[in-house]
This record gives sequence, structure tokens and C-alpha cells, in this order.
Amino acid sequence: MSSQQTRPLSPHIQIYRWQITSVLSILHRFTGIALCGGLIGFITWLYLLSLGVSNYSFWIESLNVPFTQFFFWCLMFSFNFHFLNGLRHLAWDIGWGFSMKDVRKSGHFVVIFSFMATILMFIVWR
Repeated sequence: MSSQQTRPLSPHIQIYRWQITSVLSILHRFTGIALCGGLIGFITWLYLLSLGVSNYSFWIESLNVPFTQFFFWCLMFSFNFHFLNGLRHLAWDIGWGFSMKDVRKSGHFVVIFSFMATILMFIVWR
């Protein structure tokens, strides 16, 4: 065998088969980052609230822009997903749900209920 091997040393994007566990792990990290951005927005909201009505009214008016509303609902989905997936990880920490059947079932549960909770928040908000 030559020292110049042509085969990859580890799985890569061309041959790797995506699994629900890996997708949800990546999504959990992204939603955590999104929530950090949302925290910055929340702190900005509190700061503008402390400055008075004129500055705060700018913030309220910006919430009526469709892009801002889309960002807000993505943030709400991020919160719901991150919270439910965190509960899933806590269940794993105490030893529940380690079989692959349970892992897939809880993964689908987290995704479905994250969307359902976001839709419910939207209905209640309106």
C-alpha cells in the first residue's frame, strides 16, 4: 500500500448519512446562538424602554415590519426547540430513552411540539 492513499480518513459530507440525532444536535447549537442574539435584542428593548416614550415607540414600530416579525417568530421557535431539546437531554442525563427507537421518537416529538408551541404562541399573541 502506498503512502499516498486516495480514500478519505474519516466520513465526510459526500458519504456521510445524516441522522436525526446529528441534525438535532446541530439545530440545538444554532438555536442556542439565535437565543444569544435574541438576548441582545431583549436588552436593547429594555434600554430603549428606560430612555423614554420616543425611543421606545421606534422599537414598537419596528415590530410591525414583516422581516422583524419573521425574525421574532424564528426566535420563538428557537426558544421552544432549545427548551424541549434541553428537557430531552436532561432525560438522557438521568438514563431515560437511550434506545435508538426512543431517541428517534423523542427527536420527532421535539421537532413537532416545537412547531406546535410556536403556532400556539402565535395564536395566543394575536
